[in-house]
Amino acid sequence: MIDITNKINTLRTATAKAVLKVSGVSIKAIKENAVPKGDVFASARTAGLLGVKNTSLTLPHCHPIPVEYTDINFFVRKNNIIEINIEVKTIYKTGCEMEALYGASVCALTVYDMLKPIDKNIVIGEISLTGKSGGKSDNLISSAVNLKSTVLVVSDSVFSGKSMDMSGKIIIDKLKSYGIKVNKLLTVPDDEKLLTENINKEIKDGADMIITTGGTGASARDITGETVRKMLDKDLTGIMEAARSFGQNKTPYSMMSDGAAGFKGNTLILTFPGSPAGVKDYLNALLPYVFHLFDVRKGKRH
Repeated sequence: MIDITNKINTLRTATAKAVLKVSGVSIKAIKENAVPKGDVFASARTAGLLGVKNTSLTLPHCHPIPVEYTDINFFVRKNNIIEINIEVKTIYKTGCEMEALYGASVCALTVYDMLKPIDKNIVIGEISLTGKSGGKSDNLISSAVNLKSTVLVVSDSVFSGKSMDMSGKIIIDKLKSYGIKVNKLLTVPDDEKLLTENINKEIKDGADMIITTGGTGASARDITGETVRKMLDKDLTGIMEAARSFGQNKTPYSMMSDGAAGFKGNTLILTFPGSPAGVKDYLNALLPYVFHLFDVRKGKRH
């Protein structure tokens, strides 16, 4: 199975359908509840529910997921067509498309099994995914591709040349993957005055987003969080709470990060930890979801 430990839980929905071609004899028997094996749709619905909940036991690359909701409906269409529609919901790190498809398949096979004593010409036809929602693909805000950003490495050792920057480059690569232009990668020491001056200069130069890395720890030299909080016009505490919560699931030290987030004017400022691992966690927790803020600021609602 693929690694989903860096994903976040979101509401995810999938819908699927299966279509069977049967004979008029089958349709008549279903409507009159005269099928020898019993109630066809009731049995198929039960089988479909079990199929949804046990998908990962059969498909080797499917992750076990918490199934929060399943709805199954049967429709008798023209020309002796039976259509099965299924909807599945989960709040998890990965989607439920395979659960919906597998459930629809099991329903179709159960209908086939129930009808085969009276109908020798059943054909299971289309089994398809008809819709899905949730996950990152739903949060890629179109305006993100027009954003201009600056990455600021806050570190005495990197500024003095005693160590190499890794975290800033990780941030840049991630931003570029979303089509965001990174105008500058700057380095400043752990100094409140210099950090403030650099942030103000980047805002004046038109940066839509500034991401800092470093200086969010508990040492006396870690001043990024408190410095940025003094500058913010709109403090968005929940952003850092979400990032810390995401990291806390992986390491007990995430709670010690003193990050800040919010707007100064129209510029979004995010403060990330200095470690590459911490930066990756924050990126996975917050991107692309924070891009929605720019649409909100423009009066667009989703």
